[in-house]
Amino acid sequence: MDFFPLLAHSPPLLAGAAILFGLCIGSFLNVVIYRLPKMLEREWRSQCEDFLGGATTGHPDTNATRLPKYNLLVPRSACPACGHKITALENVPLASYLVLKGRCSSCKAKIGIRYPLVELLAGLLSGYVAWRFGASQAALSALLFCWALIALTFIDADTQLLPDTITLPLLWFGLMVNTGNTFTDLGSAVWGAVLGYLVLWLVYWLFRIVTGKEGLGYGDFKLLAALGAWMGWQMLPLIILLSATVGAVIGLAGIMIAGREKGARIPFGPYLAAAGFAALLWGKSLNEWYLGGLAR
Repeated sequence: MDFFPLLAHSPPLLAGAAILFGLCIGSFLNVVIYRLPKMLEREWRSQCEDFLGGATTGHPDTNATRLPKYNLLVPRSACPACGHKITALENVPLASYLVLKGRCSSCKAKIGIRYPLVELLAGLLSGYVAWRFGASQAALSALLFCWALIALTFIDADTQLLPDTITLPLLWFGLMVNTGNTFTDLGSAVWGAVLGYLVLWLVYWLFRIVTGKEGLGYGDFKLLAALGAWMGWQMLPLIILLSATVGAVIGLAGIMIAGREKGARIPFGPYLAAAGFAALLWGKSLNEWYLGGLAR
């Protein structure tokens, strides 16, 4: 029997293959999480320098600083402490971290525990998605959705940014996927995108008018719009309720346990991402349970 038909007819084997593939994707997501904000910062700085140079001399490139090439592929990953270039064997997901005992092979500096945790998270979630949806277009789409949410979660946690380079393609891909009614019908997906953006946009302006502060970022609007595009407007109340509840609980815990200041900004993207993932997998059941409870 050929390999791919074998995967299609064996859910455990499919899930196992998805876990291994997800571990590799998790390794790449670590690169995205670390480098994408730096790439955006370099781009913004270059644009500012071009603008300021052009405004004073009439030639946009006069004062622009030309930096070495830096993207998701170049330069090679290296130890931030000593600059040791990471070899292919040192970059094997999870295994290399365990073999190296969480330290650089050259200078013995500690490697952050989050690197293997992101790989493990991507692997386990990929395996569950493959088991949940089987060998189907829905599974492939859900995997891309899952990986994008992992990247957004950790980027927002680090920088309080939700890059357009991920949120906007995620939105458009959600609409494209649902042209075939994969997760919802196209009409619900379009209205999900529209209402997802507008709901948080209204919350943002109401909060700003009342308090004079910004409670949300525009990236949050775009992420909820993307989640609406994937699952339809019907899932938006559930996503908002789940994300707000989890965010409130973790925020209060941070104040009580970690001594976080009450006015400290808390990134909302991770809670939206977690709620969106839960809604994709169990949204219909959760909605039925929630609405059934209200009807009693």
